[in-house]
Amino acid sequence: MPSVKPSTVLGRQLGDELKRLREAAGVSMAEAAEVLDCTRGKISRLENGHVPVRAPDLDALMRAYKIEGQETRERLSVLARKANRRRRDGWWHQYRSVLGDAYRDQIELEAICDRVRTYEVQLVPGLLQTAEYARAITVASRAWQTAEEIEQFVKVRLTRQRRLTDESPLELWAVVAEGVLHQHVGGSAVMRTQLEHLLTMAELPNITVQVMPFSRGAHSGMFGPYLVLSFPQMTSLDLVLTETPTGNVWMEREPDVAYYRALFDDARTAALPPTESLALVHRIAKEFRP
Repeated sequence: MPSVKPSTVLGRQLGDELKRLREAAGVSMAEAAEVLDCTRGKISRLENGHVPVRAPDLDALMRAYKIEGQETRERLSVLARKANRRRRDGWWHQYRSVLGDAYRDQIELEAICDRVRTYEVQLVPGLLQTAEYARAITVASRAWQTAEEIEQFVKVRLTRQRRLTDESPLELWAVVAEGVLHQHVGGSAVMRTQLEHLLTMAELPNITVQVMPFSRGAHSGMFGPYLVLSFPQMTSLDLVLTETPTGNVWMEREPDVAYYRALFDDARTAALPPTESLALVHRIAKEFRP
């Protein structure tokens, strides 16, 4: 049986936390290695997310780092299980044939994060797309060839959206370029329904939508889409996902993440306020009516 490869992003998030807890406890890497009776190299790989953290090792490290709070211990244990297991426990496992590794990581992280900030320059954010809109862009992407693959991918996109309305709903703050609202994706009827759906979703208390108008001219966020994912624990690092036509890239280094947090702050400040943004969406939606 092949070895279980941990999720790189989740593994690194766990490793980052263990490193910070080790340093806060004043435990050196060599001392941590003694706790596990291993080499310093293994501790380094654990903290970089390159190898899975087994439950006995995690328990031993938490004792060595004097982590006594039950909430923190349970959170680390849950994160370790999510990082190490195959993705069989997630609903997305049944769609593995149409999902790349980065997208699976994104879905897993959306399941445990509590806030997403996103800037989009070409598309309505996936969490706010209608089925018809998602189907149109999936067909246009040419990444999926058969009708079955396309429908599976659309189902994934719609299932992801449950996070916006579940018992502990995800907080979503989306800034979209005005061009997104004018792009004829799927035709006038699809766009009209999509923009009306955007207005409906923006009424939810956990969703904020802003539009970056053409009148703003050049601005710092116009060079590509990205997402900033935040987690409920204060000690958790934010993660950034940048999107490209050939694949998505995760950024986890604090300087990089801080740059994108500042970039999003610039975007939401430069964009129209939410009320004015929705008024603009409404006006443009009317243009797509027959």
